[in-house]
Amino acid sequence: MRNIANQLDLSASTICREINRHGGIAHYRATEADARTWDLARRPKLCHLAQNERLRKIVAQKLSIDWAPEQVAGWLKTQYPDNRYMQISHESIYRSLYIQARGVLKQELLQHLRSRRLFRQSKHRNVKGLVRGSIRDLVSISERPPEVEDRAVPGHWEGDLIAGSSNTHIATLVERQSRYTILVKVDGKDTATMVKALAKQITGRLKTNAHMGSRFRTG
Repeated sequence: MRNIANQLDLSASTICREINRHGGIAHYRATEADARTWDLARRPKLCHLAQNERLRKIVAQKLSIDWAPEQVAGWLKTQYPDNRYMQISHESIYRSLYIQARGVLKQELLQHLRSRRLFRQSKHRNVKGLVRGSIRDLVSISERPPEVEDRAVPGHWEGDLIAGSSNTHIATLVERQSRYTILVKVDGKDTATMVKALAKQITGRLKTNAHMGSRFRTG
């Protein structure tokens, strides 16, 4: 735990609490712990502005005189440098404006924003509420069959994607028993492009192998 804490620049007690919170050393799984953390973060709770009437009035006043949320957040940091309770991020202000169900800031204040958009999408979540970069219906690697894990049966492949500079990508396929590796240059990292490039590569190799086998038998 101390080694992990040193690498992450955290205290060992923080690492210990994280592990104990999610099953202890014997049962801790990073993927499950991460998913549980995101679930807890989405639980209904009052936002910062809803809990601080004084801050809410100041933010509303500044917005009403055409201050941008970024300006309001920056001004609060200079006015109350040692009081975190009187500070708020510009993203939180935007969310309070666009999510009227919070009932924190009046919708009329939207008219004072320089952008007249009726919707603002989070940098971290998409419109469906999913965390950006997360995989839908993710299956943990720990759930794969035993024969895959011990590499006793041939025919199981492991895929990965290597991202390079200038938006270049290479897909890798490794046969787990023999470690035979296929590298495929792909034009993008989206699913459709990946599947098309890999299918083309594998089909080409199968045809080549079949042709070579035919030549060997007839020869």
